[in-house]
Amino acid sequence: MAALQNLYIYLENGTYLQAKSFGADKTEVGEIVFNTSMTGYQEIMSDPSYAGQFVTFTMPEIGNVGVNDQDMESTKAHAKGMIVRKYQPRYSNFRAEDSLEAFLKKHDVMGICEIDTRYLTKMLRAEGAMMMVASTQISDKKELKKVLQNSPRIEDVNYIEQVSTKEPYVHSSSTYNGTKFEYDMPPPQQAKIAVIDFGIKRNILNEIVAAGIGVEVLPNDFIAEDLIEKYNNKLIDGVFLSNGPGDPLVLKKEQEQIKKLIAAKVPMFGICLGHQLLSISHGYDTFKLKFGHHGGNHPVRNEKTGLVEITAQNHNYNVPDSIVEIAEVTHKNLFDGTIEGLKYKDEPIFSVQHHPEASPGPKESRYIFNEFLTLIKR
Repeated sequence: MAALQNLYIYLENGTYLQAKSFGADKTEVGEIVFNTSMTGYQEIMSDPSYAGQFVTFTMPEIGNVGVNDQDMESTKAHAKGMIVRKYQPRYSNFRAEDSLEAFLKKHDVMGICEIDTRYLTKMLRAEGAMMMVASTQISDKKELKKVLQNSPRIEDVNYIEQVSTKEPYVHSSSTYNGTKFEYDMPPPQQAKIAVIDFGIKRNILNEIVAAGIGVEVLPNDFIAEDLIEKYNNKLIDGVFLSNGPGDPLVLKKEQEQIKKLIAAKVPMFGICLGHQLLSISHGYDTFKLKFGHHGGNHPVRNEKTGLVEITAQNHNYNVPDSIVEIAEVTHKNLFDGTIEGLKYKDEPIFSVQHHPEASPGPKESRYIFNEFLTLIKR
């Protein structure tokens, strides 16, 4: 690997830092968050929910397992960049097809290393997620500050328009078998649903198929009346609302369509952004967390069983506690007590904030997809 070039960072709290670059050579503005996952950096970078963000990894060494096509959560990397303490260019994994550096450059994503990620994480924990600019082209602090001030904030951008599919498609592959190192054959279909793509992760689709549910994926500009007609004519058995990036409150068109599905009593299941949109569409607006939940090691208590599940999380926004007026809390975050799951009263609708499809893991919450099958069959 050639010598790494200098890279400069300016955060909106006035912090100015120098680091090294192992990714795309450019200037980029985004929101900085931290992720506590021990593994899965490729899945994180290719998760559309990270569009518009720089991800600071608390795992100190990144890159040692390389990258491969099978671990992609979408067709490309969506994050603005990744920030790591130490980048390891010498990867060692029999499944690896290329280096992380080559992956970032291919997808035009910044890679930032040789920086104190513990310092950044503690700062974000104390002050909250914030906007930043990173550049291999600009080193002057005042110029970087000007670039940041003249750029839109993450809540001002509708990233759903960028990450959602443009055309409907059918997804038929099942989950990846980590013992056989191949995808399992999908089981027989017991139901069929429409999936609304706000930034869908591939493994969500895999888990839905593995539960015995047929899947057609639709763009974010779906028409509720079309789905209601299909449901009434038994062409679909329900609707799934996917994860996705950005502030859910800006998605006014999507909220109006979801309200129509709610009124028509169409069975629905939402994950992450889908969970938030269901809350907003019921009249309960979301709020932004201080630094969000991002990682693969967050404890969540199942309020029905009392069992604690270790979950994967990626969200900056949360539903309000007042939603208990119309919904039963099914899951609760044990870090801060925020709501992680809801079952709406007198409606065939439920949702979770965490990610039961977690890839590469943990897998303790994947039973939720079977609960969706039970709901739509009933």
